[in-house]
Amino acid sequence: MAKIPGNPFASGGGQQGGSRPPRPAREPRSGRLRATVVLVAVLLAALVGISVTGSAVTKTQAGEIAVIRNGGPLDNNRIRQIVQPASSLTWIGLFSAKHTYPAQQRFYTITSDTSRGDRTGVDVEILPTADGVEVGVEGTVYFSLNTDPAVLKVFDDKYGTRRYRGADGEFRFAWEDESGWSTFLDQIVRPVISNDLREQIGNFPCSELQASCALVQNGGNIQAVTAATGKSNLNIAKIQESINTSLVDDLTRTLGGDFITGVRFNLAKITLPAKVQDAINQAQAAFAAVTEAQAKVQQAKAEAQANAQRQLGYQSCPACAQIDTMRAIPPNVTTFAPGAGFAITAPAKQ
Repeated sequence: MAKIPGNPFASGGGQQGGSRPPRPAREPRSGRLRATVVLVAVLLAALVGISVTGSAVTKTQAGEIAVIRNGGPLDNNRIRQIVQPASSLTWIGLFSAKHTYPAQQRFYTITSDTSRGDRTGVDVEILPTADGVEVGVEGTVYFSLNTDPAVLKVFDDKYGTRRYRGADGEFRFAWEDESGWSTFLDQIVRPVISNDLREQIGNFPCSELQASCALVQNGGNIQAVTAATGKSNLNIAKIQESINTSLVDDLTRTLGGDFITGVRFNLAKITLPAKVQDAINQAQAAFAAVTEAQAKVQQAKAEAQANAQRQLGYQSCPACAQIDTMRAIPPNVTTFAPGAGFAITAPAKQ
């Protein structure tokens, strides 16, 4: 085969003799970076969209009711709707705010134990009686929040748009959580309860509220305590009924609306200061000791009288004395010899 001029590889015919195929053009780095940024932006936008859409729906539990307020960047902050208890998934709009309140009966504790006073929802009450004795009050206030939509909207406008300072110094909204609700009760409801209790307790002397007061005020006269017991029980019932009547009116007037309903106050007991109670306990212990000693004296007198009567009987019946003597011999004694010249031997058992 003749060689082609100017082509030194024409006679080879192999891979080395042919021309190489052109390489594909590489994508510029700036293009790959741009695609990555776009992908990340799309993912973030999707996540934000899901988050925003998820916050635009809500539902409530069986024991709660929700006030929904507008909250979008271009919207107002007015109340949008009320979501009733145990609702299904409900659309409340984008960026709306949810204020959740209790929709079932709640309670507020009244106690005289100062160690419990650092907890929200617990009111320590130590109040003066008519005669100036400081007494503690133990009881519970039961109530419910008015869930009528029209009333609840007014309540949220008045009390759901501000924060209240708790016993721990933190500020909370009434709808924020359980601590927030209890803080609201401490700041707004507690003063009304305290005022009613102070007025009612101040109408009675200590002895008419706590029977033990009569023991101190009457020099340990137990008859005075017995007489005061029934009176104190009756007066505690009177205080309870009076507070049940007055507390509803006072709460409505003070809060500016019929926001609290189903109010019921149970007054458990009236307690005395620790030092006074200790003195009463000591007096009662001393009285018990005196009573025991007096009982022993009476018992001794009775036994002496019985012995005297028994002796008279023995004088008229000497044989009876011998019979009683023999009966008094313990069963394990075989021979009884109380003096010289006299002995009794039990017969041998057959």
